[in-house]
Amino acid sequence: MSRVCSVCGKGQTTGNNVSHSKRRTRRTFKANVQKVSYVQEGKTVTGYVCTRCLKSVERA
Repeated sequence: MSRVCSVCGKGQTTGNNVSHSKRRTRRTFKANVQKVSYVQEGKTVTGYVCTRCLKSVERA
């Protein structure tokens, strides 16, 4: 699964893990995408949609 929203294009981003001693190591933040069917331009489409778009997109 490619963890990219098919509506807004949100994907993974990077940042740091910060330990108690403030040492930093790189990490990734993955988008919370769910497989749903939704209506786009009058057609029913199945795709991966992030949870923020899931609230605004018209469900089929």
